[in-house]
Amino acid sequence: MALARRLRLGGGNDLAIDLGTANTLVYVRGHGIAVSEPSVVAQHTESGRVLSVGDEAKRMIGRTPATITASRPLRHGVIADLEVTEEMLRQFIGRVHRGRITHPRVVMCVPSGLTEVELSAVQEACLSAGALEVHLIDEPIAAAVGAGLDISAPTGRMVVDIGGGTSEVATISMGAMVVQRSLRTAGYDFDDALIGWLRRHHGLIVGQPTAEALKVEIGSATPQAPGREGEVRGRDAVSGLPRALRISSEEVREALREAVQMIVDAVRGALEQTPPELAGDIADTGILMAGGSSLLAGFPERLTQETGIPAWLADSPLTCVAEGAGRSLEGLRGLNRKARVSRRYSATSPYRRPTTAADRAAQAGHRE
Repeated sequence: MALARRLRLGGGNDLAIDLGTANTLVYVRGHGIAVSEPSVVAQHTESGRVLSVGDEAKRMIGRTPATITASRPLRHGVIADLEVTEEMLRQFIGRVHRGRITHPRVVMCVPSGLTEVELSAVQEACLSAGALEVHLIDEPIAAAVGAGLDISAPTGRMVVDIGGGTSEVATISMGAMVVQRSLRTAGYDFDDALIGWLRRHHGLIVGQPTAEALKVEIGSATPQAPGREGEVRGRDAVSGLPRALRISSEEVREALREAVQMIVDAVRGALEQTPPELAGDIADTGILMAGGSSLLAGFPERLTQETGIPAWLADSPLTCVAEGAGRSLEGLRGLNRKARVSRRYSATSPYRRPTTAADRAAQAGHRE
């Protein structure tokens, strides 16, 4: 409420949004992160009316009656349901600008591997949610800026951003990505692997929230001492009755092994494609890890073992992408409106393809 009151007094019209498969974060220029909630929407099955978004909707996953569905409108960083995503963004933006009619300028974080069609869907969703202008910034660039790295220097930096739906690997120098790999294997694939393991090896059926909780509790990418055990509850695949199971951290690590290895292989592949001079810089500066799934126990140690290069976590892995995009908002202030509308940003600029409501109207008129 205090933030909304300050916004009504002036300023804070520019937003940075990290629209993730797992969570959506909204950064307000001059105020910091104002919204950090799950990217979940609960809606009425027949009418399609959105009932709630964020934390309240997430609590409904797996617990709704037949008339209500709670789901995530994004899959692997890609918008799967455009209308639902628009409504989710509209509500999140409305929480920031409560009681204030405004059309903010927005910087949106996007996975570096999205196609033109997928990028257009992100822009369309944000414009339809009330944004005046939409600028796109690649997640690895935003993560590096949010972690405090100087990406403008002619020095090689490597960023590994592991989120809920995608894993981004990039070598950055002079403000641009020299090598990038976008992998649609990330946190939810860890959960799916664990769900499949429990069913195959123990005949136990569990949902995604249960698998995620077990992963967080005892999951790891490398052996941890001492070994731990956790309890998981679900439904027996044969009898259909509720059942509890004790499972070891070694089993959980084995269940996650293949998905973790895919990300490690992507990092190794990116390093192999990195020019020698930049690779030498990375050997000195290390590998920055960001994103919620990078918090899996032992993940930095695993990358260090596999690559021989020290890997380290950002100070705030969950928020550094949104914070980096938020810092880039200052760049918008130095551009006049005509430049923002017409200019196609160069490869060395962190922004991609500026889009405004005026652009969209002109495009619609051209199609007609």
